[in-house]
Amino acid sequence: MNVGFALCGSFCTFDKVFRAMDQVASIHTVTPIFSYSSYTMDSRFGTAAQNIARATDICGRKPLHTVPQVEPIGPQKLLDILVIAPCTGNTLAKLAHGIADGPVTMAAKSHLRNGRPVLVAVSTNDALAGAAENIGRLLARKNYFFVPFGQDDPVKKPTSMVADFTKILPALEAALEGRQLQPILL
Repeated sequence: MNVGFALCGSFCTFDKVFRAMDQVASIHTVTPIFSYSSYTMDSRFGTAAQNIARATDICGRKPLHTVPQVEPIGPQKLLDILVIAPCTGNTLAKLAHGIADGPVTMAAKSHLRNGRPVLVAVSTNDALAGAAENIGRLLARKNYFFVPFGQDDPVKKPTSMVADFTKILPALEAALEGRQLQPILL
């Protein structure tokens, strides 16, 4: 299987996401895709160059990171599934409203034109606030599937939710079969 693995700017989750990417890449061919932020921003969790190098090492190819690079995904049917992990609240909003203004959202739009699955691994501090509506929109939409997710710190961050990144591979396999891995809420 050809898997697109798109990273958005929830940098605090990158270590877990890279472990999941490595697990997927041990079985499937993986093409890394970086959002503009992921490709260019350094954070306290690592530099952009370190993240690019890690994805390149895991996947054996450099990440796609521009709209022109990802646009052919749909017309050329390059992927069997697209994983967006971590998927930020910003990206959730854009996906829910059909906005394709960056590499990750354009990859999704291009990929979805073929009726192929997109697997979303939520990581947002406002999942139970402003992003809740967008999560709901995508849950109701055909060809969107979710990695099971739950509250990561209900006391200090009561509206924050994050996917269980260790479930990316089983959620990916379920999505390829056209089913949502359950339970979706942890």
